[in-house]
Amino acid sequence: MDKDINRIKVVLAEKKRTNKWLAEQLGCAPTTVSKWCTNVCQPTMGTYLKIAKLLNVELTELVRKENNV
Repeated sequence: MDKDINRIKVVLAEKKRTNKWLAEQLGCAPTTVSKWCTNVCQPTMGTYLKIAKLLNVELTELVRKENNV
């Protein structure tokens, strides 16, 4: 089964940014960003694009495809 899992937490760490910083930049609650970072839920495509721009990364760096065999 294929499962999309975001890498927001990993990329934030690589860029030395925090969940709180991202929440402030996006104007959303830190708890929302926390849910994204733990893959409890996923941001919208528009939000993914904003996150990619804020972190200066390609969209593909924020999402990976995991293959479970």
